[in-house]
Amino acid sequence: MIAIPYLTALTTYFSYGLLFAFGQIRDFFRKTFDWFSSNNLQGYAPICLGLEDFYTRRLYLRIQDCFGRPIASAPDAWFDVVERYSNDNNKTLTRTTNIRKCLNLGSYNYLGFAAADEYCTPRVIESLKKYAPSTCSSRVDGGTTVLHNELEKCVADFVGKSAAIVFGMGYVTNSAILPVLMGKGGLIISDSLNHNSIVNGARGSGATIRVFQHNTPSHLEEVLREQIAEGQPRTHRPWKKIIVIVEGIYSMEGELCKLPEIIAICKKYKAYTYLDEAHSIGAVGRTGRGVCELLGVDTADVEIMMGTFTKSFGSCGGYIAGSKELIQYLRHTCPAHLYATSISPPAAEQIISSIKVILGEDGSNRGAQKLARIRENSNFFRSELQKMGFEVLGDNDSPVMPIMLYNPAKIPAFSRECLKQKVAVVTVAFPATPLLLARARICISASHTKEDLIKALEVIGQVGDLVGIKYFPAEPNKQQEDDNRVKLE
Repeated sequence: MIAIPYLTALTTYFSYGLLFAFGQIRDFFRKTFDWFSSNNLQGYAPICLGLEDFYTRRLYLRIQDCFGRPIASAPDAWFDVVERYSNDNNKTLTRTTNIRKCLNLGSYNYLGFAAADEYCTPRVIESLKKYAPSTCSSRVDGGTTVLHNELEKCVADFVGKSAAIVFGMGYVTNSAILPVLMGKGGLIISDSLNHNSIVNGARGSGATIRVFQHNTPSHLEEVLREQIAEGQPRTHRPWKKIIVIVEGIYSMEGELCKLPEIIAICKKYKAYTYLDEAHSIGAVGRTGRGVCELLGVDTADVEIMMGTFTKSFGSCGGYIAGSKELIQYLRHTCPAHLYATSISPPAAEQIISSIKVILGEDGSNRGAQKLARIRENSNFFRSELQKMGFEVLGDNDSPVMPIMLYNPAKIPAFSRECLKQKVAVVTVAFPATPLLLARARICISASHTKEDLIKALEVIGQVGDLVGIKYFPAEPNKQQEDDNRVKLE
C-alpha cells in the first residue's frame, strides 16, 4: 500500500473535483446546444458516445501532448522526438518537421538491443532477405519457418522448461492463453495489480475470478483457503483446477514478486502457478533468466511461465513455456496459434541472436556486461532519486522505477518541463493507475552511460523542485558537508 501524504491527497481530490465540476458545467451547455441543433443521425445511435466519455474529453485531451509522442529513430539511450503543436487547446495535434534529440527514459529497451547491434543486426538483415518481413500465414498453415522452431527451443532452454510456444504479440499471449487453460468450474486467483492482458484473459475464460492484495502472500493464502472450503458457486463442488497468476516485475510499480512465498502457498493448496515475466525475463538474474534465477526459485515449481520479447530482447511477441504436454495442448487449441499470423521471421532472428549474446554464445562477454550494467544503472538511479527526496516505488535490481506525482496538474507539468530540457519521460495516470496514484515511470537501460544518468538526475531534480514533487526531505550531500567542514577548519 502507498501511504499518500494527507495534504497531497487533499489537494489531489480538490483538483479532480474542480476539473469534474467545470467539465460538468461545460457538458450541460453542450447538451443544451446539441438539443437545439439539427439531428443528422436519421435514427442511428451515436457510434461515438457523447457524454459517457467524460474523462477522455475533459481531462485526457487537455494533456494528450504528453502521450503518444512520435519518434523518428530507434529507441536507443537517446532518440529523436517529433515536435507537435496544437491550435485548438490540444483537441488535435499537428506534427512538424522539427526533431528534438532527447534522453530516452521511457522505452523498455532494458539491455539495449532495440538499436543496432554488432551481432544481432547483420543476422536480422540476412533473415529479412531470406524469409521476408512476414510469413503471411498462421503457424499451422504456412507460417512456421525453421527460425520459429529454433526460437521455441531456444526459449525453452533459456527459461529452463521442456518446451515453449511463441506468439506474435505479447498482450495476446496472456489474453488468448487464459481462456484456453481455464473455463467454467475453474478458479483464477489474480494479484490485484496484474496487467490488463491478464485481466482480460481471465474475464474471457469464463472461470471464477478472485483477487488477492498486491504481493501479499498471507492474503493469497486466506483467499485460497476460503475458496477451497466453499467450492464452486451455488453447487459447492470442488474446483476443477486453480491457477494463481502473478508478475515477475510489476510494470507500474517496479516491484519484484514475492515468488518463493507464493509458490510455497500454491504447493500447500495444490494450485498451479502462472508467472508473467514480461518485464523481468532478460533484465534480472545473474544470467538474465528472470526472477526465478534472481530469487533462487526452481523453474520446475512454476507450471506456466509467460514472457514477452518486447523489452529485454528488442523485438516483438511473447511466449509460454511449460511441460511438453501443456505446449502440445496449446498448439491444438490456442486461437492465437491457430489463426493469427506467426511472428515475423526477422523478429524471431532478433530474439535468437539477443539470447545468444546474453549467454555469451556470440563469442564475447557483452551479454554479461549488459546484465551488470542494467543492474548497476538501475540501483544507482533509484538510490539517487530517493536521496533527492522523490517518492520512488519498486525494489533494487528492477529497471522500472515510478516517481509519484499524485496531483493531476503535475502530470503534464513534469512531462513538458522534462521535454523542454531534452529528457523524454512517460507519465501514467487513470485508468492505468488508481485516480490518486499518478506517476512518472522511468525505465533504465544498459545502453545508458553514467553521464546520461547524471544528466537525467540533474534535469529531474530541477523539474522536481519546480513542480513540487519531492515529498521527502533530501539527504544531505556528504561531499558538500566535508568540503564545508574543511573550509571552516
